[in-house]
Amino acid sequence: MSILSDIRLIRRPLAGFAAIGICWGVFAGCVPAIKAQVGLTDGGLGTAMLVSTCGAILAMWLAPWAEERLKALAIPLFTGLLGLGFLMPGIAGSWGQFAAAMLFCAAAAGTVDVAMNAQLSQLEARSGRPLMNLAHGGYSLIYACAALAAGIARGGGLPLWSIFLGATCLTLVAAVVARGGEVVLPEETTEQTGRAPLPWGIVALAGVVICIGFMAEQATEAWSALHLERNLGAGAVGGALAPTLLGLTMGAGRLSGQGLIRRLNGAGVLGAGAGLAALGSVTAALAPTAVVGWIGFAVLGFGVSVLAPMAYAWLGARLTPQARARAISRATVIGYTGFFMGPPMMGGLSEVFGLRASFGAVALLLLLVPLVLLPMMLRR
Repeated sequence: MSILSDIRLIRRPLAGFAAIGICWGVFAGCVPAIKAQVGLTDGGLGTAMLVSTCGAILAMWLAPWAEERLKALAIPLFTGLLGLGFLMPGIAGSWGQFAAAMLFCAAAAGTVDVAMNAQLSQLEARSGRPLMNLAHGGYSLIYACAALAAGIARGGGLPLWSIFLGATCLTLVAAVVARGGEVVLPEETTEQTGRAPLPWGIVALAGVVICIGFMAEQATEAWSALHLERNLGAGAVGGALAPTLLGLTMGAGRLSGQGLIRRLNGAGVLGAGAGLAALGSVTAALAPTAVVGWIGFAVLGFGVSVLAPMAYAWLGARLTPQARARAISRATVIGYTGFFMGPPMMGGLSEVFGLRASFGAVALLLLLVPLVLLPMMLRR
């Protein structure tokens, strides 16, 4: 089966990945402008993102309930809500407005994320194809393009609201695309869904690996442009190039994993990826020039690219079809804690110690994967 056949097979969840990539890519490319428009300090931005975490985690916990009732409509409906909500950060004029906007967007994105990963895991298990890396790689490439486009638009003098309006339009197109493609519903299984006890040991292990990967990814997405512009003298386009390179190397790493995952030792790749990401984070933290900073973020992206998709695949391979959707949901809740805790952590550390120290802390977190979590996974 070719990669084009795989894309057709996962068209529905892939549209959800594309929508989230568009939104977070545009956000990453516009963080310095948002801070200026709303008048946020580093700590204020971090606190606003912490507020959004609460909505995201609650939404993800309830996502299986919503998916069970909405069935095939879940991904397109919540993708559409994400697109409509994404108008708000671009017009926010105060901390409260920005925090409320991010709360809504994070809740919608979290629900989409649970639904699309659960659907993808079911399709991967049924087809026997390594689809996780393909979908996550597609997200990264779309994110990179969106971040670069946002930086170019901002450098060209376009108002912030117009950039976010463009992202909304593209996200609504993705919502329409998500209505097509193959869907595997829980009702298609032969046993009652979601009633057997979950194997919380492996769910928690996978969730923590995903959490660290997402924390490193989102912390870099939200703060790398600011680091380049504030500390290394890059302009709007140069700042946006940092999350762009992150997305490009993440996409390259994940798409490479699409073909290599069957021939390589998965545990070794996971440990090496985390170590490489830690090296990239330290390089970016200590960078004396923008060029070295770009190199550091590119290395970080390539290393961190394997963490989430391989943890999802490791978990999905150890579950029955009846438990898979609920277990993926719970692991995603744990993982997304990192996705939304990354920016607040960076904001708090930056407020006290500076952005360079914040990226050093990201490196320490990444080293927990090969030193602590991977040995525990191997024992399972």
